[in-house]
Amino acid sequence: MFTGIIEDIGIVSNLISELDNLHISIKSDLASELKIDQSVAHNGVCLTVVNIDHNEYTVTAIKETLNKTNLNTLKINDKVNLERAMKLGDRLDGHIVQGHVDQTAVCTDIKEENGSWVFTFNYDASLNNITIEKGSITVNGTSLTVVNSKKDSFNVAIIPYTYEHTNFNTFKIGTVVNLEFDVLGKYVTRLTALNKLG
Repeated sequence: MFTGIIEDIGIVSNLISELDNLHISIKSDLASELKIDQSVAHNGVCLTVVNIDHNEYTVTAIKETLNKTNLNTLKINDKVNLERAMKLGDRLDGHIVQGHVDQTAVCTDIKEENGSWVFTFNYDASLNNITIEKGSITVNGTSLTVVNSKKDSFNVAIIPYTYEHTNFNTFKIGTVVNLEFDVLGKYVTRLTALNKLG
């Protein structure tokens, strides 16, 4: 379980393909605090630490993960949003995040507005995920509030602190991001669909 509050920006230091798997090595100040088998969210994707070497650690993404997230687009030196799993009893500063990406989206617009940034993302609505106005959304692992919710797009406003301390400052038009929709909204959507069937 995560909160969507990014702890560090890791730098991709190595990528090794092995059959359908991708071993991803990350340089991060968090590395020295990690343990083997620990869960860490990478752009919102929960992955298990399999190796640690000083300020670098390695995780492995399987084919299913690579097919459904933006991890298959990673290159050496890319910036990755990192968050360790929350501790029981910690404050929930963001919202409940599972680290299970629902789908990807594409950044279609970026506007700077008096010291903040407004990003627009478009996603495939046929997968039946929904946003609601002022509801929660996780973009590349970052807990954010939805603005201008539409059937297949939404906006988020990014303050300077978030812009500087996440990989949002690397986004361009066309950047592919990971989305995890609010877990409560997913349950409501599923229950509504089941009621229609019944």
